Amino acid sequence: MDIEIAGLPLRLLPQRAAFLPDDSLLLVADLHLGKAQSFRRLGVPVPQGTTSATLARLDAAIAATGARGIVFLGDLIHSARSKAPATWAAVARWRERHAGLDLHLVRGNHDRHAGDPPAEWRIACVDEPWRLGRGGALALAHHPEPVQGAYVLAGHLHPAVSVGGRAHDRLRLPCFHFGPGVGVLPAFGAFTGTHTLPCTPDDRVYVVHDTAVTPLPPVRRNRP
Repeated sequence: MDIEIAGLPLRLLPQRAAFLPDDSLLLVADLHLGKAQSFRRLGVPVPQGTTSATLARLDAAIAATGARGIVFLGDLIHSARSKAPATWAAVARWRERHAGLDLHLVRGNHDRHAGDPPAEWRIACVDEPWRLGRGGALALAHHPEPVQGAYVLAGHLHPAVSVGGRAHDRLRLPCFHFGPGVGVLPAFGAFTGTHTLPCTPDDRVYVVHDTAVTPLPPVRRNRP
């Protein structure tokens, strides 16, 4: 699904990522690497293999776009408890397979507690917002807060929409949610929750399926 944001082309991918073709940059939000491990350390039984599933999805997004770089829009690592040897080794192997990619992390709230990623991952870390595009038309961030003179692309909220018929037939699916000045990407990680956001007539919403991204009809304005 190709759209335009701040005068720039933006491709929305079913892998829950967005691609800036002018910069050959893949944008992904909220991987929350090691979240399952963090829960297990607290004694909560959770699924295995979530890091592998997240990295496989990242591989698919890279293959689909030929991206030369990735910007992680915050919450790359879930917490300090996430630093399990197996998780770190899996990410290190992934990084070696993609040694030529330029990686940046726009720090989010979880990153401030977890700390920056290991040096061997070779990820440059910056604070939000990180201006990009012609004249800084885009502001890459974690928190979806307005930035004067720029359109914000962020994460943090794990946006979703409820689709279907009656209550027992409805599904909650991840989505891209674009307001007048701020756009929110879906959470990328395989083990993350979602949050249903309200929609206004000024919003554009795109639902993520397994193999496609589909626009939702716009919300109608109430007649006076």
